Amino acid sequence: MIQSVDGKKVLCRVDFNVPLDKEYQITDDTRIKRAIPTIEELLNNGAAVILMSHLGRPQKKLNDDGSINKEKFTLRHVAPRLATLLNRPVIFADDCIGDDTETKVAELQSGEVLLLENTRFHKGESKGDEALSESLSKLGDIYVNDAFGTAHRAHASTAIVAQHFSIDCKSFGLLMESEITNANKVLHTPERPLVAITGGAKVSDKLLLLEKLIDFADTVIIGGGMAYTFFKAQGGTIGNSICEDDKLELALQLMEQAKKKNTKLLLPIDNIAADDFSPTANSQVVDSMSIPDGWEGLDIGPKSIEVFSKAVNEAKTIIWNGPMGVFEFDKFAGGTNAIANAVAKATQSGAFSLIGGGDSVAAIKKNGLDSEVSFVSTGGGAMLEYLEGKGLPGIKAIRQ
Repeated sequence: MIQSVDGKKVLCRVDFNVPLDKEYQITDDTRIKRAIPTIEELLNNGAAVILMSHLGRPQKKLNDDGSINKEKFTLRHVAPRLATLLNRPVIFADDCIGDDTETKVAELQSGEVLLLENTRFHKGESKGDEALSESLSKLGDIYVNDAFGTAHRAHASTAIVAQHFSIDCKSFGLLMESEITNANKVLHTPERPLVAITGGAKVSDKLLLLEKLIDFADTVIIGGGMAYTFFKAQGGTIGNSICEDDKLELALQLMEQAKKKNTKLLLPIDNIAADDFSPTANSQVVDSMSIPDGWEGLDIGPKSIEVFSKAVNEAKTIIWNGPMGVFEFDKFAGGTNAIANAVAKATQSGAFSLIGGGDSVAAIKKNGLDSEVSFVSTGGGAMLEYLEGKGLPGIKAIRQ
């Protein structure tokens, strides 16, 4: 990160897209906490820090009259918690551009923090609007991007604004640097064996990731809803389980690809099937290839947990992206919880583990194991695309 920031105004893109309850209280401040080291580093080196972020999707959830629900999506809800974590006042601007914002920026002194209003209150943010990005760029002498969770989007406040700064006046924040370093460790210099654990509902959502993992992992574990597409493709009966019928041939191709690459592909041996998609549904353990009519698989079974956990325990490098079942329902969270514990145990025995965002992070946190693994990514979609090998606009813009 840029060190020569003394007396400079630093425009810093963070990811404060945190969950709020009905009273607009923050229910998980992890993303704010992960940004604190970068903010403090800038402040300690004499910068005046201008923070910008989005919160939710205000343009997608307008009021009945077509206006933005500013009360629901304002970053003003975040300011008190940020001030507490920084142990200093946080000034708030009612917009991210405009005369009032420019006045507040002009008055901002070294060691002070200004939080701008939700960038997505402007339609141009998600469209990568040039005029909006230019207005934002005029607020700072230096641009720092520490919002890895948005790095896969070419938005005005992420990739586009960076184009208005010369290469020596823009950089990644500490969190972004850490995200990139840890992902590269898995992708380019892993200690083997490398075990990749994938889950989630659809093969189509993880197609590129599966192809990439089969290409360089030693073992790929497939759980979650997408496993049922593989069972049906092999001639199994899956009852009412989720399945992408148009991806059956693709599932067989992925299995063939794994054989050619000598990559071990592990699918569940047994599953917990339910007679309804409900947290109180009746359940039974069934063979993965023989799920009865009227029943649907909602979790992996005990034999699968044993096999998957053994593979994880033998790993030296672990990637985990996606749950093993419907872990939102406690009754069907056993498989995901077991994998979370296996990953933590392997990490404590010396393995390097990367939790690749999204539901996997939620599962690790739910089990209180986020401090027991090597690295927990803050970017769900961004980490997924980075692991797939895609160039992320938010990263490219800093390096150009």
